[in-house]
Amino acid sequence: MRLEGRDLACIRGGREVFAGVGFAAAGGEALVVTGRNGTGKSSLLRMIAGFVRVAAGRLDLEGGAPEHTLAEQAHYLGHQDALKPSLTAMENLSFWSSYLGSGQEVQEVEAPMAALAAVGLEAVAGFPAAYLSAGQRRRLSIARLVAVKRPIWLLDEPTTALDRPAQERLSELMGAHLAGGGLIVAAAHGAIGLERAKELHLGDDA
Repeated sequence: MRLEGRDLACIRGGREVFAGVGFAAAGGEALVVTGRNGTGKSSLLRMIAGFVRVAAGRLDLEGGAPEHTLAEQAHYLGHQDALKPSLTAMENLSFWSSYLGSGQEVQEVEAPMAALAAVGLEAVAGFPAAYLSAGQRRRLSIARLVAVKRPIWLLDEPTTALDRPAQERLSELMGAHLAGGGLIVAAAHGAIGLERAKELHLGDDA
């Protein structure tokens, strides 16, 4: 599998966020997108996820499932945790597992409890999301990556609100995903536990 962007441009609100951006990453590789606030790190991830229109250039995925779009083969972890406060942690994850896995024959869906255990949340499976701490809500969102297998992970500042043990657990999950041939594109201001990652810097900090 190979994900490539060529001469990409992004325009939002009539303003050019970036132009002429190119990158390539293959299965088993991680690409970390860096740059100051406002240079388009989140916009690039959302473009790959299909949430932002490609104003110019092109995105290509080689070696993926031909019957599915790029967006259908990617997980997007953004700034918002996208949880329903009144539902329990288990109910939230069960919903997302059903929604994201629906009709995706190429994907394996793990039991929600196994995904909760992978992020250390099995003890609060029956708690409403409204009662969870910011770090627990972030870990619940990360559990979606585990619950439904997709080859591409798009992670926007994934360590936000995570304490050290949770960051280490995330690093292990990312390492296992890469070892299994998965691909990660992450936007970050600092280290997020991805060793030997390629880097794409947006903007001119000179």
